Amino acid sequence: MLPPLSLYVHLPWCVRKCPYCDFNSHRAGDSPPRASYVDALINDLRLEAESGRAADRKISTVFIGGGTPSLFDGGEIATIINAIDASLELKDGVEITMEANPGTVERGNLAHYRQAGINRLSLGAQSFSARSLTRLGRIHGPQEIESAFAAARNAGFDNINLDIMFALPGQTLSAAADDVKKAIALGPQHISYYQLTLEPNTVFHSRPPDDLPDDDLSWSMQQAGHELLEQAGFAQYEVSAFAAAGRLCEHNMNYWQFGDYLAVGAGAHGKVTVPDGAVWRYQKPAHPTTYITQGQSGNFDSRLRQLARDDVAFEFMLNVLRLNQGFSENLYTARTGLPFSSVAVAIDQARIDGFLACNDFGIWAPTGRGMRFLNDLQGRFLP
Repeated sequence: MLPPLSLYVHLPWCVRKCPYCDFNSHRAGDSPPRASYVDALINDLRLEAESGRAADRKISTVFIGGGTPSLFDGGEIATIINAIDASLELKDGVEITMEANPGTVERGNLAHYRQAGINRLSLGAQSFSARSLTRLGRIHGPQEIESAFAAARNAGFDNINLDIMFALPGQTLSAAADDVKKAIALGPQHISYYQLTLEPNTVFHSRPPDDLPDDDLSWSMQQAGHELLEQAGFAQYEVSAFAAAGRLCEHNMNYWQFGDYLAVGAGAHGKVTVPDGAVWRYQKPAHPTTYITQGQSGNFDSRLRQLARDDVAFEFMLNVLRLNQGFSENLYTARTGLPFSSVAVAIDQARIDGFLACNDFGIWAPTGRGMRFLNDLQGRFLP
């Protein structure tokens, strides 16, 4: 049986590039060619449908990410949603998430996004400290977060995520806790609480801030934040994801459980399992100009490649080990097409070392030690 199938749509422009960001985002400038880009997306969606990758499967979730999707107006987002609906079959009640920057959200557009079919909004708040937001290169301040959240509620959004970062330059333990408290006070359904990391090919990686919290302080921030979230009724279901009852992110759950996803947009990555069990990955051209040019010609260079057996096993473990709920042997076999014996030795060693545990129902999940040293645990499954 094939896994669930999602759709990722990438909108690549930002007002400016944040110094910590390693996503495929590009400075918008005064007039990014949004109309041409939407036309290329429409062609991309048509070609995805014609490729057979969907293979009569319904789309379980849609995620519109970036970049900053809220740089596109309500009419452009509606055009994209209509093209998705025309090209692919969506399941009833499909979750459709869109990322938005509090500094680019306009009240009227929020209502149009909701009318277009967006039913889950993810606001990139990052911090409620003006100083921290400046250090992170964000274009918004604390007041814009509160205003955008209130406007989203008034526009009819009842499923909102807030992204909050910790271990920021110069951040204290009390300041990190204050960010979490202010996020909770707004009343979102979901909070993503994650540590700032210095990713390759970013400004922060080449010129790291000299006042980053050390490992011990960062760990204290993480633990304090988790306690505040749990006390407020948010259940942790993934290493950095907390949700109110019934409000976990279905799209990201599909990633973490090694589901399939189609990809449209500049630099978007896709993964598809075919009936014979082979797993294929592909990627659209990364630069918006190249993507638009290829979209106009109706022929994208998608770099299609089949994953080797060992890579399939590793990618499954890389994703599923992020989940608190763990995984079963049956899920491993169903999503990879491989026998559980292919990872049994590494699994058993991780159990002996205190990184993994198996409950009475045959569910394997990271221990507290495994979650704290997750990179080490995941690394045990490298080919």
